[in-house]
Amino acid sequence: MSKENKALSRRVLEAVFQGNPDVVDEFLSPDFVLHDPSGETGELSAHNIKGSIEWLHSAFPDAQLTIDDQVAEGEKVATRYTFRGVHQGALMGETPTGYEVTFTGHATDYFSGGKIVESWANWDTLGLMQQVGAVPPPE
Repeated sequence: MSKENKALSRRVLEAVFQGNPDVVDEFLSPDFVLHDPSGETGELSAHNIKGSIEWLHSAFPDAQLTIDDQVAEGEKVATRYTFRGVHQGALMGETPTGYEVTFTGHATDYFSGGKIVESWANWDTLGLMQQVGAVPPPE
């Protein structure tokens, strides 16, 4: 099952970063919860994920995702990825800059019944905000 879960995790991440909200209904459990410390509440439901996908795609319509590594054990898959895109839409209160950005992240997905029921994400939010000029880099 690990091989299938790895492929599904990859497919979901690619769809998210390419702006395809249909992935939510197809591959995420209705009870899905995303734990992401960069969010307002730190958690998102399957329903709220669609808005996040659309928001990300509007900020980076040319998003490119590279899966750098995946490890699976039992019902969990850990994925390390690199994101690249040009800042072309509103992003956390910042107007588009046209800057090309690159950031890395990790996602750990938990599967049950062939769907992802829970995910823990951590990505370089600070680095992204520095790249678009919203936060000054360290001196």
